[in-house]
Amino acid sequence: MATTMLKGNVVNLAGNEVKVGDKAPQVTVVNSNGLADKVVGGATGKKQLIVAVPSLDTAVCATETRNFNKEAASLANVDLTIVSMDLPFAGGRFCTTEGIENVTVASDFRNKDFANAYGVLIADGVLAGVTCRAIFAVNEEGIVTYKEIVPEITAEPDYEAALAAVK
Repeated sequence: MATTMLKGNVVNLAGNEVKVGDKAPQVTVVNSNGLADKVVGGATGKKQLIVAVPSLDTAVCATETRNFNKEAASLANVDLTIVSMDLPFAGGRFCTTEGIENVTVASDFRNKDFANAYGVLIADGVLAGVTCRAIFAVNEEGIVTYKEIVPEITAEPDYEAALAAVK
């Protein structure tokens, strides 16, 4: 079982562990803009950056989403999606309040299909049931080319490495 840390304590992750070189599972999440289905993973003919965050209602997740939104404007042929367990209504409100326009903010609240398919579901501890902080880069053919499970959930990811993986 894969793990990460929360304030120095080990947290177990549930689901199918996806590795670099694997086919990215194709999963449907809910777009916070209009509640439409959004498919992440699989071969789409575009590069994808799929960013899992525990909740947009935390300072680190909000900062991470703002940073990726800023960087996404300069990425050509890249579909960037932020996925959390937040309800789509909260995601929509966050996007409106924060001016998030360059990334899709989506929710995995219905069945936790994304969290389980990518192995990023927190299985125990105070955050059980939400996603850990993770990033997956997927090429046009649907192969995972980069993966980061952020070692400490309260820390920001390696933005430069994630962005380099889709440039």
